[in-house]
Amino acid sequence: MIEIEHIKKSFDGKEVLHDISGRFEAGRTNLIIGASGTGKTVLLKCIVGLIAPDEGNVFYDGRDFTHADRDLKTEIRREIGMLFQGGALFDSKNVQENIMFPLNILTDMTVDEKLDRVNFCLQRVGLENVNQKMPSEISGGMKKRVGIARAIVNNSQYLFCDEPNSGLDPQTAILIDNLIQEITKEYGITTIVVTHDMNSVMEIGEYVMFMHQGYKVWEGSSENISQAEAKELQDFIFANKLMRMMKSS
Repeated sequence: MIEIEHIKKSFDGKEVLHDISGRFEAGRTNLIIGASGTGKTVLLKCIVGLIAPDEGNVFYDGRDFTHADRDLKTEIRREIGMLFQGGALFDSKNVQENIMFPLNILTDMTVDEKLDRVNFCLQRVGLENVNQKMPSEISGGMKKRVGIARAIVNNSQYLFCDEPNSGLDPQTAILIDNLIQEITKEYGITTIVVTHDMNSVMEIGEYVMFMHQGYKVWEGSSENISQAEAKELQDFIFANKLMRMMKSS
């Protein structure tokens, strides 16, 4: 579980995160949603430690990450997996080398142990016998699945996904959503997905935090989001529906 308490962040005197608190539990898909520029990515960076909040705390299963010493921060970071927008694979490395990269940095496993782990993760995301392929030789959906395999190869306890469905067709996007949810439940991972895709919200949104202009406006589940009274959230849902209609016409 990850807990955030009263997170504030400003850039050049402009506050972009206004006192954000929330709880992201293990074994369920936690989504942070909102339009572009609402502070979703800044909040994610504060949670993973890429930037420091001006105020507030981040706790990983009760461990104070914000004020931790170097050893504790290193320990927690070893437990984190990241799925970046676009997959963020190394173009000069093949699939096997991409997935093995965290193991080379973070473990003292033997080459055979690393290869076994890589093959296990590839099998888990539905990709086999693609070890030697280069990123340029596989589809966008396959790149995302390779990215997921890399994110979990080190037995991650915390999984962060930044716009995992960006650039994917609807059918592939559903596949990626379902895969993220399956892995989350199977391994009891604390997963946080940053997205503006309402399809993802309705498919896998077990906990949803909606942000607007740096504020947490609403939190709940996909089951009750349509009944939410917050005007900003209803405007966001309507805009998503309109966008989908325009794309399908």
